[in-house]
Amino acid sequence: MILVLPALARPLLEPHLPPGAEPRWFATADEAYAMAPGAEVGWLDMQVPANTGRAIGLGTDLKLVTTIYAGTDAFPLAEMKARGTRLTNGVGINANAVAEYAVMGMLALAKDFPAIVRAQDRGEWLRDAPGKVELQDTAALIIGYGAIGRRIDALLDGFGVRVTGVRRSGGEGTLRPDQWRAVLGDYDWVIVAAPATPETAHLIGAAELAAMKRSAYLVNIARGSLVDQDALLAALRDGTIAGAHLDVTDPEPLPPGHPLWSAPNCVITMHVSGRAQTRMFQKAAALFLENFGRYRRGEPLVNEVDLDLGY
Repeated sequence: MILVLPALARPLLEPHLPPGAEPRWFATADEAYAMAPGAEVGWLDMQVPANTGRAIGLGTDLKLVTTIYAGTDAFPLAEMKARGTRLTNGVGINANAVAEYAVMGMLALAKDFPAIVRAQDRGEWLRDAPGKVELQDTAALIIGYGAIGRRIDALLDGFGVRVTGVRRSGGEGTLRPDQWRAVLGDYDWVIVAAPATPETAHLIGAAELAAMKRSAYLVNIARGSLVDQDALLAALRDGTIAGAHLDVTDPEPLPPGHPLWSAPNCVITMHVSGRAQTRMFQKAAALFLENFGRYRRGEPLVNEVDLDLGY
């Protein structure tokens, strides 16, 4: 059985692969493209998402693909379904790191921490706090109440923030996707943590931003495509909302000179939230080995993606 795997994970995987496994270790995109044809199993994550999609497209014999990431927007899901390729994602691997970044962004906005950093750069001793918002007794709406959304909720509980989650199934203490827009004005924080699918494209647009409080903040730790960035830029410039924390943008990387870089009250963290940990690869390798064993034994996989839904 041929496997195509990242060379960076070799020390974590090779000692644990069973007899009969024939690993091919790639270090570059071109190596992945050359190794994918004929492989049955692939872990093909690369820095450039389009490269991952291309490698999967070339791997016409792939039966199982795994990814370290929770989002699957870089994957040719329709093609994979047609070929009978199964996909598992990394839900849970990055949940805590991403959730911490979301809360960090909220604190940075509430206290205007960028102004503190810029004052330090100037060597200026500020006489007053530039940001005076307290998280305690505020209300947050988390759109997308999966592993990351639930972890954000748990962290915000310690700050005294009242949290409402949005998920497809609804349930006690949560809202369904057809309910949250009507109550946007009740929240001080709107946190986007939903998967990127055709249905969630521009989930937050001009109408949603206009429905928020002028004192409210937007936090996006999902994907850039979920927010209409032109509408967000206009809302930041005219004060429709108080500010935004964007760990993700569209496109990525955000080009130099893009107006979001200089938008008022906008904190951009360059999609590094999931990497803000020391054990990401170890967790991903353990999950890969678990699922590879399950695949060989014909058992249900952990974190298998519904290729129709995209998560």
